[in-house]
Amino acid sequence: MTRSLDNPDYYINREFTALAFNERVLQLARDERVPLLERMRYLCICSGNLDEFFEIRVAGLKEKIAIASIKLSIDGLRADELLSQLSKKLIG
Repeated sequence: MTRSLDNPDYYINREFTALAFNERVLQLARDERVPLLERMRYLCICSGNLDEFFEIRVAGLKEKIAIASIKLSIDGLRADELLSQLSKKLIG
C-alpha cells in the first residue's frame, strides 16, 4: 500500500509549531526551579521569537490575504483560514 505525501493530514503547520516551541520556552521561564537569570534568558528568547513571528509570518499571511492568494499551505489551509486559527489560539 503506497501513501501519497501530498495528504495535508501528514503535516503540521509551521506557524503552530513555532507557537508550540514558544510555549515550551515560556514554561521554562515560569519554572521556579530554574535559576532567575536563566528564566530571564528564556523570556528574552520567547520575546524575540514572538516579535519575529508577528513581523515575518503574520505579516506574510496578511500580505497573502491582501493579494487574494489561493495557494494552500502544506497542511491544506488558505492564508485567511490560518490567520483565523492563529488568532483563536493566541487570543483564547
